[in-house]
Amino acid sequence: MIYLDNSATTKPDPAVLQSFQQVSTNFFANPSSIHQLGGSAEKLLLTAKKQAAEILGTAPEEIVFTSGGTEGNNTAIKGIAFQHQGRGKHIITSTIEHPSIDETCKSLETLGFEVTYLPVDNNGVVSVDDLENAIRYDTILISIMHVNNETGSIQPVEKIGEIAKKHPKLFLHVDAVQGLGKVPLKLKDSGIDLCTFSGHKIHGLNGTGMLYVNKRTKLLPLFHGGNQEQSLRSGTENLAGAVSFVKALRLIKEREKNEMQHLYHMQQYLIRELNSMDGVVVNTPENAAPHIISMSVPGIKPEVIIHMLGEQDIFISTKSACSSKLKDESRVLAACGFGRDRSTTALRVSLSYDNTVEEMKRFTEAFVKAIKQFKEALE
Repeated sequence: MIYLDNSATTKPDPAVLQSFQQVSTNFFANPSSIHQLGGSAEKLLLTAKKQAAEILGTAPEEIVFTSGGTEGNNTAIKGIAFQHQGRGKHIITSTIEHPSIDETCKSLETLGFEVTYLPVDNNGVVSVDDLENAIRYDTILISIMHVNNETGSIQPVEKIGEIAKKHPKLFLHVDAVQGLGKVPLKLKDSGIDLCTFSGHKIHGLNGTGMLYVNKRTKLLPLFHGGNQEQSLRSGTENLAGAVSFVKALRLIKEREKNEMQHLYHMQQYLIRELNSMDGVVVNTPENAAPHIISMSVPGIKPEVIIHMLGEQDIFISTKSACSSKLKDESRVLAACGFGRDRSTTALRVSLSYDNTVEEMKRFTEAFVKAIKQFKEALE
């Protein structure tokens, strides 16, 4: 099997699975219970927070464990919107955000909030000048993704963070789900107030994740109850999930440090091969994240190619998994200015550190063959 859909989800690392099982077996008590077993569970939870904070260069009290990217994005955006709506109701985001941000912003518009959707250029990157010019007296939040999940384009979040620092009354949220472990991102003193991470994108488990919440940031929680997680996320903590997430985080950051060139090597090989193929257009820009390659084959429905490759145990995707079953056109590619011939025929290959150059060779051979077979069937 050649698995090339790692931006949708990754295969859990055996060490992560082992940590989840060990914690589930030995630390099953509720961390809020006052007996000794509960105390041991609480201590382990605090240890996990300290470890996550050390890896990311933050404070332990700035770590909130979540169920993943969608919850983290909703908590950040709605939490800021509802907490600070008395000061303003203006939000800035982009036209290429993940559905969990785009749909959240649209839902807030029905409640009286005003959202500015910044355009992107052909490379899928927002203009820093456009963003700065969009800031108003009543702007309370900027929400911009770090790495786009379809094209791999990288947003200038460092520069955006510097702009945000000039406006201390607004907050900056970054969706870092796709970039974690592949594109380094500094949080401390960055101007970033909130940052979303997800476990299943880094060989962790589905239903695990983390939201960084800067100490100065006040949120209205989505969940009310027992006041767990600094009162930002009530509910009995998923201790095994939290510990396994931190395990996955440590492992992916080590691989980011030691194996980044391997990802770039595979990506550049694929882009060279795809550029040499008749009828194939690469959508991923230069200087993109090293693990995502978007391409289009105008005239061929992407589902056809995906199923033909799937029959050979090669798995790629179309668009993002969270929107692949919606209407045919890629909202992201349309926002980049590509015509429907490309935006409706998009395919995505997304890599992990576990993939090999040999797999890239086998994929490109099978890809060329699939396109040829389709065209011959039409003749």
